[in-house]
Amino acid sequence: MPNTFRHNRQEVKPKRRELRENLTPAEATLWKALQGGQLDGRKFRRQHSVGPYILDFYCPSERLAVELDGQGHFDVVGAAHDTARTAYLDSVGIRVIRFENKLVFEQMDWVLAAITAAFRGNEAS
Repeated sequence: MPNTFRHNRQEVKPKRRELRENLTPAEATLWKALQGGQLDGRKFRRQHSVGPYILDFYCPSERLAVELDGQGHFDVVGAAHDTARTAYLDSVGIRVIRFENKLVFEQMDWVLAAITAAFRGNEAS
């Protein structure tokens, strides 16, 4: 199945646009640090769809998804959805790294360092 089939499906384009126009405060803050190749020269996309899911941030060159988790991710239903989502993304070769929203505000340097550490070639063996 070619990547063009799985990525940024046209039928979810309006939803992606709506999400980009209405970023959460944590997403908007992290986006300021990721946009324009500011993080180690890597390009990130926000609200990028892969299969049935819309990712908060996606770095195509690293095949890395960055997800910010708010309150909805900490109950049984949210955790089950995240598990299914991560399994699907793993199955198509996309790695996922997750952060709680509050970390973006409290420990931004650590969040950016963790994302950079997840880049291929920077991972611990």
